[in-house]
Amino acid sequence: MTNPALAPRPQLWILRHGETEWSKSGQYTGLTDLPLTVEGEQQAVEARKALDGVDFDLVLTSPLRRARRTAELAGFPDAQHEPLAVEWNYGDYEGISSDLIRKDNPDYLIWTNGVPNGESLDEVAARADKIIGRVLESGMDNVLVVAHGHFSRILTARWLELPPVEGRHFVLGTAKVCTLGWDKKTPAIVRWGL
Repeated sequence: MTNPALAPRPQLWILRHGETEWSKSGQYTGLTDLPLTVEGEQQAVEARKALDGVDFDLVLTSPLRRARRTAELAGFPDAQHEPLAVEWNYGDYEGISSDLIRKDNPDYLIWTNGVPNGESLDEVAARADKIIGRVLESGMDNVLVVAHGHFSRILTARWLELPPVEGRHFVLGTAKVCTLGWDKKTPAIVRWGL
């Protein structure tokens, strides 16, 4: 029988997709299936350097093309499509920038106000929790998830066993790489925004 205290502790790597026209302009891009810009494609190629030399047991990608293309350009053309890793469904705020929303509601923050007719923060967190559960139960050493900005930030908060609203503290640029792992037995951020 294996001692659970000696069981391997997987690392969860995150790669946010490269730039799109809407991420560049600050518009909420949930389920709208936009392509990468030329700059976004170059960012994805550059992200490969931060992932070089890591032996991934599993690579998952959001099925949206900006994430799939990022995975491909970063060296993972065979990444498994993971529907749970799609971006937050922004509902009525899809394609709108938070700056525009704040013209009518100066105190607006997605983290506390949410989005009308879209997913709640808790619903996004439930998807993140399922991915984390899969990683923790897998017995794998390194898992990479290629996903989206808000989703990755919520995924990080949940890995750290924090409420999903705390994802607001983890700013993540396009095509940036992060590693979530452990400080002994405590979930921790190992690297952020490489």
